[in-house]
Amino acid sequence: MRDNTFNQLNISNSYYNNLDIESFSLMMKDPSFSYKFYWLEAIVNLISEDVTETTFNDIIDEMIANAWYSVLEFHIHLSGIVSGEVRDGLERSIICLQELSDLPANASKIEIKNAIVEHEDELKTYKVQLMNNVPYRALAGFFDKYDIAPNWSGVNRIVTYIEEVNQSIVLPYTLGKSGSIKREVYFNPSWIKMIQDNTVSILGWIQYEKVKWLQNNNPEVPGLVYKLAPMDEKMRKLKKVHDLWDAIIEVRQIEDVFTSEVICPQKYDVDHFIPWSFVMNDELWNLMPMDSSLNSSKSNKLPQWDPFFEKFARNQYILYEMINDSSLPQIHKKYEGCFKDNLHSIWANQELYRRGNSKEEFYNILEKNMRPVYDSAKRQGYQVW
Repeated sequence: MRDNTFNQLNISNSYYNNLDIESFSLMMKDPSFSYKFYWLEAIVNLISEDVTETTFNDIIDEMIANAWYSVLEFHIHLSGIVSGEVRDGLERSIICLQELSDLPANASKIEIKNAIVEHEDELKTYKVQLMNNVPYRALAGFFDKYDIAPNWSGVNRIVTYIEEVNQSIVLPYTLGKSGSIKREVYFNPSWIKMIQDNTVSILGWIQYEKVKWLQNNNPEVPGLVYKLAPMDEKMRKLKKVHDLWDAIIEVRQIEDVFTSEVICPQKYDVDHFIPWSFVMNDELWNLMPMDSSLNSSKSNKLPQWDPFFEKFARNQYILYEMINDSSLPQIHKKYEGCFKDNLHSIWANQELYRRGNSKEEFYNILEKNMRPVYDSAKRQGYQVW
């Protein structure tokens, strides 16, 4: 029986008649690590670029480039953490390459692949480990249809076995005789045609399965589905919040959370206390005005909780007082302008910004809801600024 999610793909019946689509749908079944998802994704990407044959090495490079942003920008653990140690070899290879190359989290695929070539020797151990099982085990669903069971005791035996199976069941790829990561991968022309005709649907299926795997291994991470590729900066929704703080600063002096200097109108940024890359939203309760010159240095880091949270909460309470001040209707109107993009959290709407909170109550509500998110980000590996 085919995987229900894969079964929803709109693949022509003609392919089902000529190719074992059912076994293809099992290529990501029962993963032990994230490699299966990134292996198949890399193959589909390469085939979509008209690649007909490649090597383990080139596929690994594609895998590293595809997982780079998730690991470094969003601190996603590809296969979880055990006893404080990263389990996943692909994740370890990315961390190693970043330390060697000092490339940023938003490096382009070309930059990443150039850095891989430059540091090929240092990465070889990681690459060899990545290819120990996945290229062979990914085809196991096809092997179940063959009369003879595979002998997993040696690489050369399984490569020969793959060739034998391919005589009866057309496999997506077969393997060459070169050793280690130089081993060739030959894509079957019929599978190339099927994958090229259905690339978008197949990549969507892989992403769906990958997100389920990653979410299970990163249970505290919010919005994980949005953390698989670089985000469009246009998605950030800060203008209305900036308008609100502009209106507040016209009426009252506001001190920068980090410098304690008075914020100068038109010379500040609106930034997140807990990094946007973790929370993946622009909620008002997590936003603050801060000196523009500090924003780049804070970047994707967590502020120290003490003493900065108390200063942050003080500014938030000033905002709270002013949006509820009947003598300042212009500020309340700016606050209402934030409803669409910056006020979605139920707890913030029903508890934090309701009328009648004392200063102590406001601080307690804010801390009760923000501290667990802050601690989760810290556990996920976000550095403290």
